Amino acid sequence: MKAWYKETLQTPLACVERPDPECRPGSVVVDVRAVHVPAYLMAMVDSTDIPLPVPLVLGAGGVGVVCEKADDVFNVEVGDVVALDSLVESGDIDHPEDVLMGLGEIGGRGESTEVVEAMRTRWRHGTMAQKALLPKEAVTRLPGAEHYEEPGRLAFLTWLGIAGEGVVQSGQQPGDIVAILGATGQMGGAAVLVALAKGASRVIALGRNEAALEKLATLDPRVVPVQLTNDVEQDAAAIIAVAGAVHVVIDTMGDAESANPLLAGFTALRDSGTLVLMGGVRQDIPVPYGEVLRRRLTIRGSRMYRPETVLSVWRMIEAGLIDLPQVGMVEVGIDDPKAAIDTATKTTGLNFVSLRP
Repeated sequence: MKAWYKETLQTPLACVERPDPECRPGSVVVDVRAVHVPAYLMAMVDSTDIPLPVPLVLGAGGVGVVCEKADDVFNVEVGDVVALDSLVESGDIDHPEDVLMGLGEIGGRGESTEVVEAMRTRWRHGTMAQKALLPKEAVTRLPGAEHYEEPGRLAFLTWLGIAGEGVVQSGQQPGDIVAILGATGQMGGAAVLVALAKGASRVIALGRNEAALEKLATLDPRVVPVQLTNDVEQDAAAIIAVAGAVHVVIDTMGDAESANPLLAGFTALRDSGTLVLMGGVRQDIPVPYGEVLRRRLTIRGSRMYRPETVLSVWRMIEAGLIDLPQVGMVEVGIDDPKAAIDTATKTTGLNFVSLRP
């Protein structure tokens, strides 16, 4: 099979011939049909600050078709279209540990333990390949997806699943007012789509890219774009001016240099509101202890997604509550990873690159 493979931190990512993965107990082998190529992937591939656990077949998430399964796998059958998860968990309830397959990113406190290194070794390789081996817990059957006319678009399910988990963790109820920080990015755009599908009365889309904000405003009359200024009080006032204080704030900002938009979102919360952190802000934020207590505010972190969340998102797509053609798509092949990743780096807003191996 062909795969995007990085041999060492110093060697470039390349499309190489690799042996087909061999099925083993508790696992499935899938024919990979589509994988989202995120805009940040070039920085990750070239980075030595957070080194990839090389050698490595790159890639997290996507959709595929089960072509082989072990005898002890009962949640899917050969021929099923499945969503591919990249989160591998230890299963220890008292001391949970997890890693992202195909990237090696460590969850929890980020500590490299004996268990973490064992998981990173056994479930090392990812999904940017023609075939992939995954634990049975990392595949979710998508009933009816075999009839979806544009399978390349289903690669965006990974981002919709992550965004959807953030919306689930927020406790959003129908009629709630939801503010999305970083809405002009791919994850933020996905969060806007899920919040709308789950019945938000207003979705306040916050970002700096004016053109991307204008596109988001065309999705639905309930979307209200607000351009960020990086002034906490001014941005908070702009959020509240739309429809009053908000029930939910979801942070999807990328590698943000300032936490001011996040603080603006916090300021704009109504009493008993919820702030969900799932972005890339690299600064710690001061939390006003007394205010959180008196106003009964909730601050939650959200990472990746549970199988039931990605299945719920798929059902929203099937029902027409999420219209995937509203998301711009560029399809790329597997032979030239550099060109594909260059394209992804330039693809912004509610648009994405779908790798079709």
